[in-house]
Amino acid sequence: MVGTGAFLLMVTACAGQDMPTSQPAGGSSAAPTGSVSTSPSASASQPVLPTSPSADPPGKPRLTVPEGSTPVPANKIDASALPAGFPHEVWTANGGTILNIRAQEGGCGHALGEAAEQAADHVVIDLSETKAQTGQMCTMDIRYPVLSVALAAPLDQRTVVLKTTPPK
Repeated sequence: MVGTGAFLLMVTACAGQDMPTSQPAGGSSAAPTGSVSTSPSASASQPVLPTSPSADPPGKPRLTVPEGSTPVPANKIDASALPAGFPHEVWTANGGTILNIRAQEGGCGHALGEAAEQAADHVVIDLSETKAQTGQMCTMDIRYPVLSVALAAPLDQRTVVLKTTPPK
């Protein structure tokens, strides 16, 4: 009974406060791009939270593909060196100078990606994963983050060759 009373008190106290919310990507809103408001008539006293790319830096793995990215056609992706079941989705951004690549990681590991080779007709992207510390307990889950890899020149008609290396 006491627990229920405490819970109701907490819910009542929180109900009167405006909580900041975020909008799904691509949603229509009267708020300017790169911001989120808590109500249609946001005033100067209400905070506006940034949702710009700076909130999710290019080198940091993310869960979703950055807005405005363009898929690389399947015939321009060579994923033959990847293990069976490994994702092979690639997008370009920033005029083709950034590749956004769906990677795979699990447990305590974190996916890494780097441009290992940049030739006139292809770009080799090396996907790897950090190694878990010895003696550390880790979950057995698999995640599929999106990594951003910078290129020296736009991808244009070059083929993206994806390969993996052992954990680092």
